[in-house]
Amino acid sequence: MIEQHEIFMQAAMTLAKQAAEKGEVPVGAVVVKDGVIIGRGSNAPISLNDPSAHAEILALRDAARHIGNYRLVDCTLYVTLEPCAMCAGAIQHARIANLIYGASDLKTGACGSVLDLMSEEKLNHHTAVNGGVLRNETAQILSAFFKERRLNKKT
Repeated sequence: MIEQHEIFMQAAMTLAKQAAEKGEVPVGAVVVKDGVIIGRGSNAPISLNDPSAHAEILALRDAARHIGNYRLVDCTLYVTLEPCAMCAGAIQHARIANLIYGASDLKTGACGSVLDLMSEEKLNHHTAVNGGVLRNETAQILSAFFKERRLNKKT
C-alpha cells in the first residue's frame, strides 16, 4: 500500500511543480478511484482570479465531472500539502473516503496541524486521514518555491 501511495503522491508532486512554474504556490492533488486517477488539480487562484482554485478543489471538480456525480464515494484524494479549512470542508462534502497528504501545514492545516475538521464528531462524514507520505519531498518543493520567491523579491 505504501508504494501505491507514493506513486499517486508523485503524480500530485508533478502537478505541484507545474503550479510553481506558473507562479502559483506549488500544491498538486489527484483523486483516485479503483487505482485510477480520475481527477487532477494544481493551485491556480492567481491565474484564475479565484480564491477557491486550490489544487484540492480543482481535483475534486475534475473527478466529479469525470464520474458525473458530485459524491466521490470510495475515492482517495492525494495532495502534496495538508488541506486548509475550505478544502477540508469540500473533501467532506464530496464524501472522499481517504485523504493522503504529504507535508503538514503548520499555519493553515485543517486536518490535524492547526484544526482537525476531519475528526469533528458533529459532522456527518468522516474522511480517513494519512499525513506525511513523501513528507520531505513535498516540503522541499514548497521550500524551494518560497526561497526563490524571497530571492527574487530582494533583487
